[in-house]
Amino acid sequence: MKYRHSFHAGNFADVHKHVTLLAAIAGLQRKDKGFLYLETHAGRGAYDLSESPASRSSRTGLSRILGEATESAEIKRYGEAVRHWRELVKDRNAYPGSPVLATGALRDQDRAVLIEMQPPEAHTLERAVSHHANVRVEIGDGYDRARAHMPPVERRGLVLIDPPYEETARDFERARTTIGEVLQRFPTAVIMLWYPIKDARDTQLWRKRLIGTLQQPAMISELWVHPCDSRIALNGSGLVIIHPPYQLAQRAQIWLPQLLGMLDAAGTGGCLVEECTN
Repeated sequence: MKYRHSFHAGNFADVHKHVTLLAAIAGLQRKDKGFLYLETHAGRGAYDLSESPASRSSRTGLSRILGEATESAEIKRYGEAVRHWRELVKDRNAYPGSPVLATGALRDQDRAVLIEMQPPEAHTLERAVSHHANVRVEIGDGYDRARAHMPPVERRGLVLIDPPYEETARDFERARTTIGEVLQRFPTAVIMLWYPIKDARDTQLWRKRLIGTLQQPAMISELWVHPCDSRIALNGSGLVIIHPPYQLAQRAQIWLPQLLGMLDAAGTGGCLVEECTN
C-alpha cells in the first residue's frame, strides 16, 4: 500500500491528521515560550483537489466540515484554516497540507523546519510558506535531518513524522528508530507519527511493539471509514502522539466522534482514542 500526499490530499485521513495537528499546536501555545515545529516528510505544502484522484470523497467530507456548524473548537479551527488558505490563494479547490496549516498557526516566537526529499516538491513548498517568518525548508532525508535538529534551542518542540509508506515495513521501522533517536536527544519532545490502517491485525501488532518501547506517556488516535480488515487500500488513519499536550486526549474523545460523523457518510467506520502509559 502506498500513501502519497498528493494522491490522498484532503481525504478523511488528511482531515483526521490535520485537525489533530492544529489541536496539538494550540495545546503547546498555552505557554508563551516558543517552540520548534519540525516535519520530516513535508511534501509540496498545498494541493489542488480538482486534480486529486480522491477529490470526490474529499469534497464530500470537507464540504460538511466547512458548511456545517460545530461546537467543537478543534474542528472549527481546522475549517477556518482551510477557508483562510483558499481565500489567500483565491482558489476554492485549494487544500493546505500539514506544513501550510502548521506554519499558519505559529506565533512570532515559534519557528518551523520543513524537510522534503524531492527538490521540486521542496521548491513548491518554499513558495507556499514564503510569507511566514522563522520557517526554513530543507531538502534531505527527513529521518536523518530530524535527528540533526535535536535538541532545539527552545527546548520545546513538536515533530511530525508522516512518511509516504511507499515501502510500508521499512517506513514503519525507520519511523520507530527515529522516534527513539529523537527522544534520546530531546526527551521531552512531542512527537506525532501518522500511520495508515489497512489490516487491523498488522496495525495493532506494530502499534503494540512501538508503545512497548516507550517510557514516555503517549496517546493513540484512530479514525476509520471502512471496516479495518476490508480490502480497501486505505481503511483508516492513525496517530501515535508521544507527550501529548495537556488534555489533548480528553478533548479528542469529544470531537473525534463528531468528525467521524462528518466524514463517514456510509456509517461503516469508527474511531478510537486511547491513553498509554508504561
